[in-house]
Amino acid sequence: MFADGSQMAEVIHKDNSIDRIEYQSLLYDFYGTLLSNSQNAVMSLYHEDNLSLSEIAEELGLSRQAVHYTLKKAEHALEEYESKLHLVSSYEKNQELAAKAAGILNKEKLTEHDRHTVMSIIGKITE
Repeated sequence: MFADGSQMAEVIHKDNSIDRIEYQSLLYDFYGTLLSNSQNAVMSLYHEDNLSLSEIAEELGLSRQAVHYTLKKAEHALEEYESKLHLVSSYEKNQELAAKAAGILNKEKLTEHDRHTVMSIIGKITE
């Protein structure tokens, strides 16, 4: 969950396919090892090697439909893992907090309030 309580999946609009692919790639980075061997192979070729479904089908000796089905099943599994474990949303939250802390640290003069804010942010990141 983000600081405002929203889920990462809610931020990604289903009609924005580039954001959706990036989100699926991030899920794969976190949870890919939990997938079956066939799901992992398809996800790897799709997200890491940037192959099309037809190219993956040819590479693995499967039909394009079988690749599509495996990809969708893997994506669903990744989303299920995220809904239970929240690793990606925690990562996103920590990235935002780290950026905020870095912005404060980049100031020429740090006030006592700035120091306290940075320490508070670091505490949230390390919780």
